[in-house]
Amino acid sequence: MRNYFIFLKKEIIESIRTYKLLIMLIVFFVFGMMSPLTAKLLPEIFSSFTTEGITISITNPTAIDSWTQFFKNISQMGLIVMVILFHGILATELSKGTLINMLTKGLSRSTVILSKFTSMAIVWTLSYMLAFIVCLGYTVYLFPGDQTSNLLFSVFCLWLFGMFLLSVLLFASTLIKNNYGPLLITGGVVAVLTACNMASTIQKYNPSSLASKNVALLTRAVKPSNLFYAVLTSVICILIMVGSSITIFRKKQL
Repeated sequence: MRNYFIFLKKEIIESIRTYKLLIMLIVFFVFGMMSPLTAKLLPEIFSSFTTEGITISITNPTAIDSWTQFFKNISQMGLIVMVILFHGILATELSKGTLINMLTKGLSRSTVILSKFTSMAIVWTLSYMLAFIVCLGYTVYLFPGDQTSNLLFSVFCLWLFGMFLLSVLLFASTLIKNNYGPLLITGGVVAVLTACNMASTIQKYNPSSLASKNVALLTRAVKPSNLFYAVLTSVICILIMVGSSITIFRKKQL
């Protein structure tokens, strides 16, 4: 356990030194700030382009519009930035030989995998929470009195999907030594899950539902209970991916 915390500290320091944490915080802060501002200003921008004889009906923006922008930005660009930043989580150190040196000195391989997953999870959680807090503050200020349902659960669902992606990325990193293989595998998994989401029988178990039903939760078009199996599937997949990563990495020739 002591080695786990030591290596975790090393990973977090590495995230700071390589500016991964800073980039994530800046990007997610911008998303958190821009989401309510975009929702507020977009109708005014559209109205400025109207010409004589053409009437464009624009409804007043609400807090739902703000959160729609938030979930759209995070589930698309935010997660892409995260995956790109962490795609070389194992390959970079293996290519440099620094990880091999530590393993020969007695560091267990399971500690390496768990520490790396935890450090990625910490960076993702901090960045996501920053975006949420900033967006919440601006939304309350710009849309006072507007109520949204199931907000915290909706936010939790997208966070869990991000954790799922990190587990897939880590698993792919133990399979392939180069930097780009894990990126392609993670993208392929997302593409397959998105395609499977079209089938209603699979949809309720599909982890990608956690990143596509957020706004529907806010508008009560979807109940939290409807995503129970998707949440359960995601948690099970995360545990399987991390456990498999440990097993594969223990047997892997470096």
